[in-house]
Amino acid sequence: MTQNDLSKTLPLRGLHTYAGGCLCGAVRYEATVDLAGVTRCNCTICMKYGYGGGVGMKPDAFRLLKGQDALKKYGRDGSPNTRSFCGRCGVVCYGDGDVPELGGKFVSIYVNTLDDVDPSLLTFGYWDGRHDNWAAGPRPTPWPFQAAA
Repeated sequence: MTQNDLSKTLPLRGLHTYAGGCLCGAVRYEATVDLAGVTRCNCTICMKYGYGGGVGMKPDAFRLLKGQDALKKYGRDGSPNTRSFCGRCGVVCYGDGDVPELGGKFVSIYVNTLDDVDPSLLTFGYWDGRHDNWAAGPRPTPWPFQAAA
């Protein structure tokens, strides 16, 4: 069975628990999410990280199984939001923070860190974080980098 065949057998819609982690295996987690809510963002942080997409959840739906000692965090000064990455292999596994306008405290896993899920089989929504246009919500096509004149 190929990776693509395996991915097609996994549930990609509805609330399910998925396992994931970094490349070297130091960081492992489980998350109970609906992959129908997967999104990409064009903000500078997501673009610099090569963001393959993520899906958010309330913190109680995320469980760090191992790797607390291996994790490093990055966040911009003054922002309550951070990205957690493995200090050994450098893979960004998830972010967390608090955005009241979007429902408060959250964890967002990077879908490319999920085991046995092929991101090419997912349908993405797109946020316009580059322009702090969060109120517009996600849309089915990517937002432009420059605001329309």
